[in-house]
Amino acid sequence: MSGLFQGTGEILSALSSGDSWMLSEAMRQPAIWPLGLIAMLGAAGLILLIYQISPWFERNFESTVMVISYLAIGGIIFVEVFRRFVLEQQAPWSTTLPPFLFLIMTWFGCAYNVKLRTHLAFAEFRTAMPRVGQLACLLLDALLWIGFSWVVVVTSSRVVANSAANFQIMLGTDNIMQWWFLLSVPLAFTMLVARVLENLLIDLRNYRSGETLLRQAVIGGD
Repeated sequence: MSGLFQGTGEILSALSSGDSWMLSEAMRQPAIWPLGLIAMLGAAGLILLIYQISPWFERNFESTVMVISYLAIGGIIFVEVFRRFVLEQQAPWSTTLPPFLFLIMTWFGCAYNVKLRTHLAFAEFRTAMPRVGQLACLLLDALLWIGFSWVVVVTSSRVVANSAANFQIMLGTDNIMQWWFLLSVPLAFTMLVARVLENLLIDLRNYRSGETLLRQAVIGGD
């Protein structure tokens, strides 16, 4: 157990110093995994609290991020295609920024669809199961989502720290850092865990009250 938390002090020291190179090196320690899990669950719990305080934020945040990202991608492509073929000009960042915006749209969209339960759920099979079996499947879903997100949050945070440590600048720009956009991946998966916890609380409440556990999910519904 002590080996699992090896390097905790080094990671915490690097975080407090704000040195991206120190943090990148410290995140190679085994302690990044338990610390990452604790940080992810703590941040997800805080986001869940914000959901309870602000119904607007709970209902609209991910969809707002997706729409803004999508419109920005479409606007950049439309304007730059016109400028390239009509004016024979093109912004050098016009081919590098849209992929990062697509990254943001994709993973926040993933969190939104976890909220709507439009992921692969085998609902036809599960509805034929007894209530205990249905709850067990929902609990398994939650554990799998949290485990998968844990891996993504830790590994993508390492990528973010490495990008910041190497001062990676977005191609076609002078001072826009790549890690600003890469940071959206661990943030989006932390919000995904918040949605998982939110759904889990709903499932447990429905189980205790005798309400229907499984409902037909509709893509694009709310």
